[in-house]
Formats: sequence, C-alpha cells, structure tokens
Amino acid sequence: MSSSAPSATPAAPSGSLSKRLGLAGAVLALTLVLALPTPAGLPLAGQTMLAILAFAVIVWMTEALEYSASAVVIAALMVFLLAYAPSVAKPDGPDMGTGAALNLALSGFANSAVALVAAACFIASAMTATGLDRRIALTVLSKVGAKTHHIVIGAMVVGFLLSFIVPSTTARVACLMPIMMGFVLAFKVDRKSRFAALLVITTAQTASIWNVGIKTAAAQNMVAIGFIEKQLGAQITWGEWFVAAAPFAALMTVALFFIMTRMMEPEMKEIAGGQEAIRQQLAELGPMTLNQWKLLAVVLVLLGFWSTEKVLHNFDTTSTTIAAVALMLFPRIGVMDWKQSQKGFPWGTVVLFAVGISVGSALLQTKAAGWLAQLIVSNLGLQMASAFVILMLLSAFLIVIHLGFASATALASTMIPIVISVLTAVQTPGINIVGMTMILQFVVSFGFILPVNAPQNMIAYGTDTFEARDFVRTGIVITLAAVVLLVVFALTYWPWLGLMVTRA
Repeated sequence: MSSSAPSATPAAPSGSLSKRLGLAGAVLALTLVLALPTPAGLPLAGQTMLAILAFAVIVWMTEALEYSASAVVIAALMVFLLAYAPSVAKPDGPDMGTGAALNLALSGFANSAVALVAAACFIASAMTATGLDRRIALTVLSKVGAKTHHIVIGAMVVGFLLSFIVPSTTARVACLMPIMMGFVLAFKVDRKSRFAALLVITTAQTASIWNVGIKTAAAQNMVAIGFIEKQLGAQITWGEWFVAAAPFAALMTVALFFIMTRMMEPEMKEIAGGQEAIRQQLAELGPMTLNQWKLLAVVLVLLGFWSTEKVLHNFDTTSTTIAAVALMLFPRIGVMDWKQSQKGFPWGTVVLFAVGISVGSALLQTKAAGWLAQLIVSNLGLQMASAFVILMLLSAFLIVIHLGFASATALASTMIPIVISVLTAVQTPGINIVGMTMILQFVVSFGFILPVNAPQNMIAYGTDTFEARDFVRTGIVITLAAVVLLVVFALTYWPWLGLMVTRA
C-alpha cells in the first residue's frame, strides 16, 4: 500500500548539513508559531496544533528526521504542548493535561484505516514469502514477446495486476525492480541504456498511476478514507472508488506508454533471446507451490469481497482484509507463520500512518483546520466559486506542495483535513464534499516529477539505470497529461457521476 511507505525512502547521511538545517528550521517554525499572539477565532489548542503542523511539514519535506522517528517526535510534541492548552469545549477552563492530550496524540491508532494498512502489509509479506508476486510478473512477461515496446507493455500490465493483490506500492516496486534488472542483465543490455531507463521509470510511474485507480493500492488512500468516514460520516466502497478512478488511471496508463516510448525511445526494436531469458527465469521457479495456490485463492476471494462491498454484502474493506490475514496465519490453512510475516514488516510505516491521522484529527478537533480553511477560502475568493474552480485551485496547490514531500501518506495526513475544512467552508450550492475530497485524494498521488517524491521513485532511482534529469523531464510531461485528464474528467465524467455537485 502506499505506497508510499515512507520508511523505504533512502535517507541522506544523518549528519548532513541539509538535515541539520531542516531540523533547526522545524524547531524555529514551531517556536515562532507558538510565540505569536493567538488570532481571533482560533483556540490556543488550535494554535498549538498549527505550530506542530509547521514542524511536521518542514521535517517531512526536508527529511530532517527518519519518517518513523518523526512520528514519535510529533506524537510527543502533541502530548506535552497540548497538555498546557485548555480544551476547545472549555476555553476558559483548566489546561487539558497530558491525559487528554495523549488521547489526541494516539487517536489515529483507533482508526480502522490503520488496521487496514497493517493488514495490507501482512499480505505484501505473504506475497514475498511465497514468491507469488514474482511468479505472476514472470508469467505475464513470458507472454508478451521480445519486442522492446511489448516488454514495456508487459511491465505495465504486471504493475496493473499487482495493484489489485499487493496493497503496498513499495512492496510492488521492490518486487519488480530486481526482475527488471534481471532482464537487463539477461538481455545483455547496457545498464545505462535508454531501454533500461525506459523499463525502470515506466514500472515506477505505473505503480503511482494505479495508486489513483485502486482504493487499496496505497496507504495515502486509506488516510483520506479515514478522514472522510470520521469527519463526514460517509463511506466509499472499493467499487465506488474503482468506478470513479479506474477510467482516469487507465487513460493515464495509455498516456504513460506513449510519453515514455517517445521520450525514452529504446536503442533497439527487439531483444535477441529475450523470451528465452524470461522463460528460463520462470522455469527456475518450478511449478506452483501449495502455499502459492492457497495465497492466490485467499487473495482472489478477498478481491471479490472488496469489489462487491455494499452490493452483495455489508462487510467493509478493513474487516474482510483482517479476516484474510487471519486465514494466511492460521495453522495448516495459512501460508506463513508469525515469524515469517515479520521479516521486513514496516512497523515504522504503520506508526507514521497512525500519527499522521492523529495530527489531522487534532487539527480538526482543535478547530485549527477550520480556521486555516476560512483563511484560504476568504483570500482565494472561494466562497461562491464553482466546484470546477475549487477543484482546479486545490489540485494545483497539492501538485506544487507535493514537490517538497517524499511521502504521499504524509501529504495526505496534513492536507486532507484542511481540504475537508475548505470544502465545508465554501458556500457553493450542492457541492459534494465527499466526492470532491476523493478526487483531490487522487491528486495527492501525482508524485510523478522528482525521484524523491515517492519511495517507489527512489527504489527505481537506486537501480542506477537513469539520471535524475531523465525522471524529471518525463515526469513533468506525465504530470501535464494528468492535469489535462483531470480537467477533462472534471468537466465530464465526474459531474455525470455526481461527484462534484450533488444531483437534485
């Protein structure tokens, strides 16, 4: 899932100047916001949360602290700084104390979305432990032929298929990169060739695109779903998300193919002996194992439950996923034991995810998000703007600010509560707050431009098959294509579904 598992992002050396400056800037921002006079209409607890938000954003943008460590630091700041602020319900009363502040700091751990992210990580572990993900990838690639463009299409198809059954972007790309590099070596292609760069960059960008198309493909989607359920009291099923987002992702995938094959045109049209190399790797895996068959059955049944939620049954995505994990760990029926499931399990990602939700929830509960939203609405003149104008302005803001984030999960945690507050504050008749929030969450996954914008990009960059400028120049064009499609869908498909303005 997240995708965006921040813990996978390579970090700069701990003593680097940029990290020290980033941490100093974060502490300075925290101190300055706390020292400012409390604005009218903003509770002291809200001002405290804005100070913590400033600290968090700078730390996450500069990677001054490892993401997992930053989550613990931010939780500690919430506990000890909010403890000296009165509760919003009783602004003239006593300070809330560490007990109430601790409840706010840990509130994210009670969110069902955290359970879903943790369960998704178990599924990713099972895929790796059994080798099912690698087998699926090699099987698909063995069918596409030896032409270079066909191999690229095969890699994109694999990325698409794994998005359904491996709910972790980092896990998907981490699985695919060794396979792609194995092909480069087996094909006897130069590591620095355009073909190698084309294959690797396209694999990473496909993962990012299908983070948009599939609800369970990325952790940042679960952040948005968690806030939508808690703050707006609405649920978005797997099928509803897929109907809204999959056509966009499908057209983006087509655009990605043409952009990449034109801008990174490979040196050769066909790889001599390419198919034999792929089939040899597949043959080395041997026949399907019992555990692979069992895992495939569990995952396909789970996918069936996801896609028929609220249609054939009322079991939500989190509940069915936890049940699937229980089956995977159950003796004789399961495919791995607890010790195997813990190999490489990203607990830091789960902690960051939960604390990120705590920050967002606290911004809403202390009225900091509402106050900030009113400021945005009044300064941008959004009070009576059309849903299309609001969507475009907020989308542009999210795309630009994503340039400074190395984690879409962190971006969603900080920005989606503010987005909800902005949409709640506008007075546009009939605006669909739930639908607009979901569409803006799609934009949160637009981390196409810089290698540091997402862990999957950094995994690709770590293969040393391309220069950063290659990723940037293709990423800019991919982003422009995404914006064009965003405009087209915002004028046609999404209004037809009633996602922007509720139909009378």
